[in-house]
Amino acid sequence: MPAFPAAAREALADTQLRRNLAHATGTIRAKRAAVVGEVAEWEELRLAGAAIKDNTLRRLDEHLLALEAALQARGATVHWARDARDACDVVARIAREHGVDEVVKVKSMATQEIGLNEALAEHGVTAWETDLAELIVQLGDDLPSHLLVPAIHRNRAEIREIFRREMAGAGRPAPEGLTDDPAELAGAARLHLREKFLRAKMAVSGANFAVAESGTLVVVESEGNGRMCLTLPEVLVSVVGIEKVVPTWADLDVFLQLLPRSSTGERMNPYTSTWSGVTPGDGPQEVHVVLLDNGRTRALADEIGRQALRCIRCSACLNVCPVYERTGGHAYGSVYPGPIGAILNPLLKGVGVDEQTDSLPYASSLCGACFEACPVRIDIPEVLVHLRSRVVDAHRGGPPKPEAVAMKTASWVLSDARRLGFAELGLGLANRAVTRFGRRLLPGGRRALSRLPWPGSLWTNSRDLPAPPRESFRSWWRKR
Repeated sequence: MPAFPAAAREALADTQLRRNLAHATGTIRAKRAAVVGEVAEWEELRLAGAAIKDNTLRRLDEHLLALEAALQARGATVHWARDARDACDVVARIAREHGVDEVVKVKSMATQEIGLNEALAEHGVTAWETDLAELIVQLGDDLPSHLLVPAIHRNRAEIREIFRREMAGAGRPAPEGLTDDPAELAGAARLHLREKFLRAKMAVSGANFAVAESGTLVVVESEGNGRMCLTLPEVLVSVVGIEKVVPTWADLDVFLQLLPRSSTGERMNPYTSTWSGVTPGDGPQEVHVVLLDNGRTRALADEIGRQALRCIRCSACLNVCPVYERTGGHAYGSVYPGPIGAILNPLLKGVGVDEQTDSLPYASSLCGACFEACPVRIDIPEVLVHLRSRVVDAHRGGPPKPEAVAMKTASWVLSDARRLGFAELGLGLANRAVTRFGRRLLPGGRRALSRLPWPGSLWTNSRDLPAPPRESFRSWWRKR
């Protein structure tokens, strides 16, 4: 993916995308505001959620070991994955051991983060997305653009065409005469997916939370596809980021109040599924849990940035962000778009690695709306500014950039009274020259200076370069 400025410029030119995004985010914002307004102690819940996450992260090693022990006591097999490759290898090996050539998936950001679908395809295993929006993205050979609604950039007419064109090649075809009515589109997806649910021997999921005291994994969803994946197959593999752990069920209670209101604008999720290991004769008889690092310990080591690990993937920050609303998620070049993606990606990958990642902390106006909306009070503007400084530090030592040269020059001039005096004299002479000859040489006179290719030309693209004063303050003071 190109750096954010280039990708955003292309997205801004897509008027249909901008209409789709404005309608969808506006609808979600209104629903969220209504249900959050019903909770008198909402700010207290936010503070509690932030405190629970912070306390858990301070003792993350202890809680993860407790989670592992509880899972193993209930018959689950626990795997530790340092990075994406380790996690994908574990899932692929389990698929090979059971001779399966397809798996069904619950919507999972962690599996998208590690590129699991592509990794399984290399081993001859097809991964079928079962969330409606994820199915749209997969059939359209597209990329997700939102944490909660991956196909938010598509309207229903586009979805109908994708279903009519692609469903037959992936299984049951779309019904004849399919319209763009949402109920009909959902019905077509239900029929298409039902046969996949019934024949799948293996499923892959993530988890919204993992309760350490009981070894319980939790998935919240709105469609019921998750429940089908978690109960019908013989083998279940769950890929879980290590930051998803919470110590107790009492802690989980706080997040089950925060998450649905912040994400879908609902008082509670239609489906909340919990499972703890293996239950004989009920559900999958072989359960694997892959605890994924993939840069999370790097983020944990950053005292300012570690608050990003509080994230419960609600997408509230995306829905209020003026930058995201106009560019969409693809411009961020990651499965984590929007304000949280602008901090999470550099924290997980590290800065100074590639231009695209380094551009993300600048993909913000720093308006602060994301912090106000975040249910766990992640101060995203603070982390963005912090990461900008780290990006600058990561590139020190190379050829100096024009901005750095300008700042060094200004520092040298301003640190000595005589040098400053000469500079003021030179600016006065420049003013006279521009005033006298500028109209002949440059249409527009002094204002045209802002259009010249100065080292700060990116700054002057949207601002006039101030004309130098005819007389310095020192000179004026001496005369008087």
